[in-house]
Amino acid sequence: MIYLKTDEEIELMRESNLLVARTLAEVARHIKPGVSTLELDKVAEKFIRDNNGVPGFLGYHGFPNTLCTSVNEQVVHGIPNKKPLKEGDVVSVDCGALLNGFYGDSAYTFCVGDVKPEIKALLEATKEALYLGIENAVEGKRLGDVGFAIQNHVESKGYSVVREMVGHGIGRNLHEAPEVPNYGRRGNGVKLKSGMVIAIEPMINLGKRNIVQENDGWTIRTADRSVSAHFEHTLAVRKGEADILSSFKFVEEVLSLQSEK
Repeated sequence: MIYLKTDEEIELMRESNLLVARTLAEVARHIKPGVSTLELDKVAEKFIRDNNGVPGFLGYHGFPNTLCTSVNEQVVHGIPNKKPLKEGDVVSVDCGALLNGFYGDSAYTFCVGDVKPEIKALLEATKEALYLGIENAVEGKRLGDVGFAIQNHVESKGYSVVREMVGHGIGRNLHEAPEVPNYGRRGNGVKLKSGMVIAIEPMINLGKRNIVQENDGWTIRTADRSVSAHFEHTLAVRKGEADILSSFKFVEEVLSLQSEK
């Protein structure tokens, strides 16, 4: 069952998603070599609670933390730990928050210090693919159009799309129908209607698309241990143009200030 949201509900969802966006920016201020993902997790939990939200992932199906932090070959669902980040790492930070009875959900992959050009290129292509997917998330199109746009862009650059992990509907529950694959055929899949709210989150690998689950029961990594990138926005389907409810603006302001130092 796909729940269409009213305009009022979408505005409430914008607030929860902007809380996530500001939380990611707060986390971005602390990302550097030597910092652990567990430290980042504490920053995020405090920020969400200080702003009247509840961490969306903490306790979800037993997940132990506020953030999913996935480093290098980890694709998604990495559990924050005490291991320090190193120069040249990349870390996907996926964050969810509950505010006003609705969830926000967004992810951004960060560079830790100086990162190899080929890995930076992977991150750039993944983010581009996210926005190409969003361009197709409009009333009257189908989910296959969204997936095709993402897949076509990254595969044309020699990268591969993770198939088993997908985006999702979102609202009063963190995961709702429909599933939103990052691959597909144009004209196939669920027809998009105004008022649908979905999270689009391409997970793109530098190497092959195959993944395995680590022994912790959560962390997903690439089977060939190649680096993976992950970006996610929550958006409302509309006529003509999707309405992006989350934002990278706050994160990118922080990153821009850091690069000037």
